[in-house]
Amino acid sequence: MAVFWKDSLDLRKNLGLLLSMGVLPLVMVTVPIGVVWTYVSQPDHSDLRTVALFYDPTLPLGASAARFLIDKSLTDWFGMFLVMPVFIPILIASQSVAGEKERRTLEPLLASPVSAAELVMGKSLAALVPAVLMTWFAFALFCVGVDIVAWPLVQGPLMPNALWGFGVFVFAPLFAFFGNGVAVLISARVAEARMAQQLSALVVLPLVGMVGGQVAGVLKADLGYYAIQAGVVLVLDLILLVASIRVLDRERLVSRWG
Repeated sequence: MAVFWKDSLDLRKNLGLLLSMGVLPLVMVTVPIGVVWTYVSQPDHSDLRTVALFYDPTLPLGASAARFLIDKSLTDWFGMFLVMPVFIPILIASQSVAGEKERRTLEPLLASPVSAAELVMGKSLAALVPAVLMTWFAFALFCVGVDIVAWPLVQGPLMPNALWGFGVFVFAPLFAFFGNGVAVLISARVAEARMAQQLSALVVLPLVGMVGGQVAGVLKADLGYYAIQAGVVLVLDLILLVASIRVLDRERLVSRWG
């Protein structure tokens, strides 16, 4: 808890990092709301049915293409939304681990009576708590915005649905821990926090690629699809936890950073 509180204080003092953390949730909320609004504003546009038939050639003639595309967009966007709980811990963990060397606070850290496991837990909580809270807050804004914009067409609430509700509260923390674990490992190996952030951020590329596959119609996203992703990430989280404890061992830190 002492490590968690120290890193939390450091985070609150870093205005640039806080601003960086706020940009991504803003994009993740406003973009899908804008997409839904375009479908609602012109629900009878002929191009919408052409696009809908590309994804589902069996779409009934009387079915609303705008409603179909709204549902598909919300399902596909969930994969992009998962970038947020992965990326925010990367920003924080990179600063809290590699930043120890830049701020010359390594020696007091090594002199403190904390084990490697306690160090990993404290720094992980300092990255995970704000990341998960920001994800949940952005999700709440997202649901309100989508329901308001889509109401004229659907005449009812669209969000939260089963996929988003289960995913944000179960999948998102797993992905957040994954981003944190990757950042901790890379930060322990490099000398600068900025380099750690840049290298760690590469882990979001597979997520973006899979979302691209969904938009292109190559991958079909549903609850089972995301559940498989979460299962894989859970295994990776356990591996990263063990690896992080080994990397942040006191003797290893002294030999590498001393």
